[in-house]
Amino acid sequence: MTIQKVGVAGCGIMGSGIAQVAALSGYDVIVREVNKTLLDTGLDKLKISLSKAVDKEKIAQQDMEDALGRIHDTLNLEEFSDCDLVIEAIVEDLDAKKELFASLEDICSGSTIFASNTSSLTISKIAESSDKTGRFVGLHFFNPVIQMPLVEVVKSSETDEDVFDTAYEFAEDLGKKPIACKDETGFVVNRLLVPFLLDAIRSLESGIASITDIDKGMHLGAGHPMGPFTLLDYVGLDTTHHIANIMYEEFGEERFAPPKLLTKLVENEMYGKKSGRGFYEYTGEKPVPVEL
Repeated sequence: MTIQKVGVAGCGIMGSGIAQVAALSGYDVIVREVNKTLLDTGLDKLKISLSKAVDKEKIAQQDMEDALGRIHDTLNLEEFSDCDLVIEAIVEDLDAKKELFASLEDICSGSTIFASNTSSLTISKIAESSDKTGRFVGLHFFNPVIQMPLVEVVKSSETDEDVFDTAYEFAEDLGKKPIACKDETGFVVNRLLVPFLLDAIRSLESGIASITDIDKGMHLGAGHPMGPFTLLDYVGLDTTHHIANIMYEEFGEERFAPPKLLTKLVENEMYGKKSGRGFYEYTGEKPVPVEL
């Protein structure tokens, strides 16, 4: 199977990043959003990201111009009709994903590969309303897509072998380092990472150490590039809370249950870096730990 044209459903942080790396790798890309405001915002971020890569001499000016020439935008799902691969990067909601793929099933050809960038939902659940379950695969990229080398390639019990192989080779062609994952909630990284992050919050709740000392401890003692609270703020406390709830509902294990402090912060709209306040406050030149 050959991938030439890639559709990306969603032009948020993840969708725009996926579109960017695919275009830089020589693929024709069409990216779709539900309204022009979201589409323009995503494309602006994509262009800024490419410009920064040029400024840092990671890519040439011509590479940026060629990539932008390969990216086409639309508000119309029908534009995906001739795509060889469609990657979904919309909200982490099962019903929304199933609705999108149900529409795409009537639009795309029988050979189109349907991939989800889900970080926590299983591919089998996303595909269960489809008659083409063998065409579904997981392609879970990590944020920021342009920098993070890992892609989790997820094969459900229904995924055709050639579909999985093609998706894996596609990830490699993007310059990524794919790993093969079983289709279970959280896959590899979040299955291990989420309990770690939640335990850091519980350690803070119990008064073991401060935010900065826990971060410093895991950075210097375990060799992590950043501490758990810095990472939580970067990922988004609301995102982590949502993923933890999905995993807790799936496995029923207390290690996946969101701690009370995390729930409180989310209820107070303290989402981390994107809201300006989480475990740290981001109003000054440097992040400052919040008094909790």
